[in-house]
Amino acid sequence: MASLSLTAVSAWRPHAPLQRLSFDWLAGVELAVLRLDLIDPLISGNKWFKLRPHLHAAARQGARGIISLGGAHSNHLHALAAAGQRFSFATVGLLRGQPQSTPTVVDLQRFGMQLHWLGYGGYRDRHRADFWLDWHARYPGFCAVPEGGGGLPGAMGCAQLPALVAAQLPALGWPDYHGWWLAAGTGTTLAGLVIGEGAQRVVHGALAVPRDHGVPAQVQALLAQAGMADAGYRLFAACRGGFARQDADLLDFMAQCEAQSGLPLEPLYTAKALMSLREAIEGGEIEAGTRLIFVHTGGLQGRRAALIPAP
Repeated sequence: MASLSLTAVSAWRPHAPLQRLSFDWLAGVELAVLRLDLIDPLISGNKWFKLRPHLHAAARQGARGIISLGGAHSNHLHALAAAGQRFSFATVGLLRGQPQSTPTVVDLQRFGMQLHWLGYGGYRDRHRADFWLDWHARYPGFCAVPEGGGGLPGAMGCAQLPALVAAQLPALGWPDYHGWWLAAGTGTTLAGLVIGEGAQRVVHGALAVPRDHGVPAQVQALLAQAGMADAGYRLFAACRGGFARQDADLLDFMAQCEAQSGLPLEPLYTAKALMSLREAIEGGEIEAGTRLIFVHTGGLQGRRAALIPAP
């Protein structure tokens, strides 16, 4: 494949509609969803906004391709591989664990991504200072993108999201809004929203991973790199006992929300984020009359592995 083309990447400007949501548990809180899941069937959700700055940087460097990391159900690798196929650049995925076939892995191979399975110990080594040396030698001219499209470039890509909302507020009939609510897996999108808002509105992050996974420190580090204080956001527990943990109450809640709204959800991020919002409303932490933007972060391709039928 040719070097990554900045023209091709810049030309694609996806649209994410803003829609009102109505649930029987909102108790006077007004909620609208930014449908990042609708920007594209394959390059979906917040993944594109995190990827785009990395792709721009790689294109300016004349990179031959992109190499990144993730698991066998990774939404990030799925979007990266689809972007590689769409914009004709090579992609390499370094995967956690042993070789396995999942719907995501099948797609990665179909999109042309070269896969390498690192085992679990090898994947933990990704934090070592010399981790990338051998991979850059094996794939010269490839740019490495952090796991999940993280880092300050990924956050700055997500800092564009408030502009998508501002342009659609008149059609929604809202004079303004008070804050954001979204799932937090690495904290990159959350940090980007805080940056994009300039701390004018509070960003609520529903932790879809245990707190000891380092999201608070990651958010603070990103905001420090951006020259901002760590004000303007709050974190709420939402992982339900561990990353990727599901239970009957969560799945029942997800089904009820889908039935009431027609909004497709998935159990690892979006459903957990909404469930944590319900808990915050019931606990009096979000008052009636508050207008919130819920970010649909995508990830619907992951439903296939959970064998959850479409709503």
